Amino acid sequence: MKLTCHSEYGELRSVFIKRPREAMVDEQRIANTWEQLNFLAPPNITTAISEYDAFEGLLRISNAEIRYLPFNNNVTMDSMYCRDASLATDFGMILCNMGKQARKPEPDACRSAFETAGITILGSINAPGTLEGGDMAWLDTTTLAVGHTYRTNADGIRQLRALLDPRGVETVVVQLPHYKGKNDVFHLMSILSPIDRDLAVVYSPLMPIPFREYLIARGMGLIEVPDSEFDSMGCNVLAIGPREVVVVDGSPITRSRLIQAGCTVYAYAGGDISVKGGGGPTCLTRPVLRALQY
Repeated sequence: MKLTCHSEYGELRSVFIKRPREAMVDEQRIANTWEQLNFLAPPNITTAISEYDAFEGLLRISNAEIRYLPFNNNVTMDSMYCRDASLATDFGMILCNMGKQARKPEPDACRSAFETAGITILGSINAPGTLEGGDMAWLDTTTLAVGHTYRTNADGIRQLRALLDPRGVETVVVQLPHYKGKNDVFHLMSILSPIDRDLAVVYSPLMPIPFREYLIARGMGLIEVPDSEFDSMGCNVLAIGPREVVVVDGSPITRSRLIQAGCTVYAYAGGDISVKGGGGPTCLTRPVLRALQY
């Protein structure tokens, strides 16, 4: 068994999350900010808390240590999607520089929480570079896929490589399409969720052909999300262990395909914590340590 930060599918051992009460705070804060943050509709705080409690309960199935990011007046309710502000590596945390202007203060807020927890900070991405955690996915312990998107630019990727290349990590850049434009939430992990050493959930219509062929050449089996379930976040799948996954309720075809592939699937109602803000279970978590069996 190996403990590592470099995995998307190993047994979850340590994870940061941010609860709605600390992120959304209250109905007034939601009412004042949901439109400018491009939420589909204003979340209901009571419903969000209930949904989140159920989601957190699913995380506890793995017996992971759950750490909580505190309220910070400098950040918005987008901070609930805490994956985006950092990347966990075996050498320390890399603090991102958010491509969405309203989220710029989040990495510094996370820095305080990581330092309080005794976690090393490896480095930070600085302007003009941008980098968001939703654009990065570990394919194995030495290979990191990085999406070049409107949220993650070429200079951000250059700085990331400067931190990881000397430490033996290969960075595979994935050029993603314009899709709905700069104001939309479209990350690499909108179309890719690794859930085992040789299995990933994908949405192929928005996946570059060279990258899809690369995954197949690596021996990766692909569970295809149908067109009808892309907007319901069928591709946003969080592994809490190999082929043991958490999904937003509402993508029955994808869920059936996961089960056919031998996965155990746990679903939560995410209308207010996921669908309205465009952040599924991977977005709601910043996994740190996972255990891999060798």
